[in-house]
Amino acid sequence: MSAVLVIAGSDSSGGAGLVRDVRTLTELGSEALCALTAVTAQSDREVIAVYPLPHQLVRAQMDAALATGRVRAIKIGMLATAATVRAVAETLARHAGLPVVLDPVLAASSGGALLDADGLCALRELLLPRAQLLTPNIPEAAALLAAPVAESEAELLRQGQALLALGSHAVLLKGGHSSAAEATDLLVSPRQPLRRFAAPRIGASRRGTGCTLASAIAAGLAAHLTLTAACARAKSYVTQFLQRG
Repeated sequence: MSAVLVIAGSDSSGGAGLVRDVRTLTELGSEALCALTAVTAQSDREVIAVYPLPHQLVRAQMDAALATGRVRAIKIGMLATAATVRAVAETLARHAGLPVVLDPVLAASSGGALLDADGLCALRELLLPRAQLLTPNIPEAAALLAAPVAESEAELLRQGQALLALGSHAVLLKGGHSSAAEATDLLVSPRQPLRRFAAPRIGASRRGTGCTLASAIAAGLAAHLTLTAACARAKSYVTQFLQRG
């Protein structure tokens, strides 16, 4: 069984975060190894409290998981602090051969901040260059670039190119926040033409779709799918996840 190391925070409601990642990986036939970064108390309506774990403990969890020799891909979600971002980046530097899917978790769906300002700067400088794939939604792409939210596909693609220039090997721009009739994700890479992954927009909303998508892609990469194939399978999985909602 292929194994994915998930680096993420907990969500007491179970809708997102580490619980959602593990459920996704299990359903897709991957083993989940975990490094917990923060404990949160949150519901569908609000983030009540966030308690980051010491960055030394996050590093120790990563080292222990990677020492098993079973990890074939890494999925990064909530990091909470700049110290944790730096610890994760330093650890990844010793395991450069593993594909990394970076979901830039900046805020909860309910609006509560899940990464501090210094952490955002550190993520941009230290982790984007280590990501085989960055998976921002439209507001996250804008926040990473300190730019206005894109209001057209052309503008979004320009932001995708700007994110590539910051070091990410590829960027999957998630279209769930757009107003288009279809939810279309755009895979931007310097090594291949633009790819679109479209699905009908479903009249349902569920927390944790970003976690689900990134974990599903990591599962595909751990199983040696190409990046395009992993993104396509993950898009289909998330569509089914929403339909079940």
